Amino acid sequence: MRQGPHAREEGGVGAPPGPPKAVEISERLGLVRERIAAAGADPTEVTVVAVTKGHGPEAAEAALAAGIVDLGENYAGELLRKHEVAGGRPPAPRWHFLGHVQRRKVRSIAGVVHLWQGVDREAAGAEIARRAPGAAVLVQVNVTGEAAKNGCRPDEAATLVDELRGLDLRVLGLMAMGPAGPPEAARPGFRQLAALADELGLAERSMGMSDDLEVAVQEGATMVRIGRALFGPRSTVPDLRR
Repeated sequence: MRQGPHAREEGGVGAPPGPPKAVEISERLGLVRERIAAAGADPTEVTVVAVTKGHGPEAAEAALAAGIVDLGENYAGELLRKHEVAGGRPPAPRWHFLGHVQRRKVRSIAGVVHLWQGVDREAAGAEIARRAPGAAVLVQVNVTGEAAKNGCRPDEAATLVDELRGLDLRVLGLMAMGPAGPPEAARPGFRQLAALADELGLAERSMGMSDDLEVAVQEGATMVRIGRALFGPRSTVPDLRR
């Protein structure tokens, strides 16, 4: 994504003792589902996307072994590297591309991505449609007004949805990131995203990360993107050139 490092970015650089094992991730997934339930939703109806950004391929393998098939990556190079290691045996991962969609990178990952979550302009959608006709996408909306964050403006979302549908892409829903700060600060934006999805007749609302997932679930999230709560702090800083 274009935005620089900030407090709301899922993950966080640290020095964990080692890569998490499948049993550890399974236990942490159980805690995440308990948090979803405590926030008032049925955990079976909220998709947990395990964000492996900044972790090695062994994290993706461990997540799959723990029963998580929805995996999220921000960088094309990391996604391909992990898919080469973890994607060759069952269960097959469903890769969610969470990063800013760079047209020059689409070709390399088009055959692997299950859901493009960061589509915020028609040109990106056109390249996806060219390389992966009929692909499933979410429209990323900037609900915070922060210039450093990706996403179309809320008042642009309806037009972009129509444009992407005109490209024969399957627009499943909307995606947003919360602002830096306490979890409660994310509530207005998440509420706006859910209302906009309702207005547009879209079922999926991808919002909420490790810190603010309760607020997201309370405001109608159908998909949460969880990194640190499953894998611990990131042990590496991704190479943005990948």
